Amino acid sequence: MSTLHDFDEIRPYTAEEMPDVIEQLIADPMFRQAAEYAYRDIPFEKIAADMRSSKTILEFQRKMCYPLVMGIMEKQSLSLDLDFNSSLDKATPYTYISNHRDIILDSGLLSIMLSNNGMDTVEIAIGDNLLIYPWIKMLVRLNKSFIVQRGLSLREQLVSSIRMSGYIHYAITQKKQSVWIAQREGRAKDSDDKTQDSVLKMLAIGKDGDPIESLKEINIVPLSISYEYDPCDYLKAKEFQLKRDNPDYRKTTDDDLTNMLTGLTGYKGHVMFRTSACINGTLDRLDKSLNKKECFKQIAGIIDRQIFAGYEFYPCNYIAYDAINGTSRFKDKYTDKQHEEFNAYLQRQLDKIDMPGKDEAFLKEKMLQMYANPLTNHLNNK
Repeated sequence: MSTLHDFDEIRPYTAEEMPDVIEQLIADPMFRQAAEYAYRDIPFEKIAADMRSSKTILEFQRKMCYPLVMGIMEKQSLSLDLDFNSSLDKATPYTYISNHRDIILDSGLLSIMLSNNGMDTVEIAIGDNLLIYPWIKMLVRLNKSFIVQRGLSLREQLVSSIRMSGYIHYAITQKKQSVWIAQREGRAKDSDDKTQDSVLKMLAIGKDGDPIESLKEINIVPLSISYEYDPCDYLKAKEFQLKRDNPDYRKTTDDDLTNMLTGLTGYKGHVMFRTSACINGTLDRLDKSLNKKECFKQIAGIIDRQIFAGYEFYPCNYIAYDAINGTSRFKDKYTDKQHEEFNAYLQRQLDKIDMPGKDEAFLKEKMLQMYANPLTNHLNNK
């Protein structure tokens, strides 16, 4: 049986490790600079004292992280809601698999809303490509994140996948700790949310034997995340053109930082998180004679359909759908004023894009697709 130390390289910190990690953070000049920017009205000495006074991970989250995030949400959103499926047991640990919109907020807001509903927060899968500085890696591990290792050789990737899968199974079965993971590597830039088979293969490889039984052990719950507005929509559109014009284009560290900061601090409008039921019962009904490839394909489809069914839709989604398809199918879902306001919003976002050879028609089409695709998938799911 696995022990916690088998996962020391990737796991979150424990309460016992907190004091030393907190002292390292306080002593790091780059962390101090970031903290003074985030908590602008609070002297760093007070920030450090609050960090040192946190005795558990949950206390650290509630004292240091949640007020900061919720302060931003109060300014940059109109509502924030969690529709928690009534069939779920609040005491049972689940693996929440969701579509992925925002680098920081998807998992952070889920934890906050679960905590507000009397449940424990989730442990979070985060790619090491985002852990740009040592203090960021320490901070996310202090905030219940475990590390997804990227950029490995095929052999190293297999070893890493086995270890990460083993950790998720350990977290669910031994720690009784819920987990959040995105349905794919990275965000779906066009909001065409599809679960990657490779994610399911990784989750199943952590337990020997039948992959269906392995996935049942971690209690998968599909989670639908809906932001009325995506602050990074124009950055995603820009990336589409950069990749179109240069197939070898790769984002830089500065690009990742810009996306994180823009997503965190930008306007989101209404925000809805909605869980489906646990899929264990559906997995029990799968044909046991399926080969692994077809099995994972069908399970991905099960998760996708639950995510598509759980979306929340806003006037902008209906407007974008009608614009992309050249129809007035959903004209009753928005007013002329809302149509004008959304077009004005798109133009403001497009105006933020500064790049050589800017193709405004292409960029606008990509942004419209981002807002239309969730509705398209929802309709095709019926």
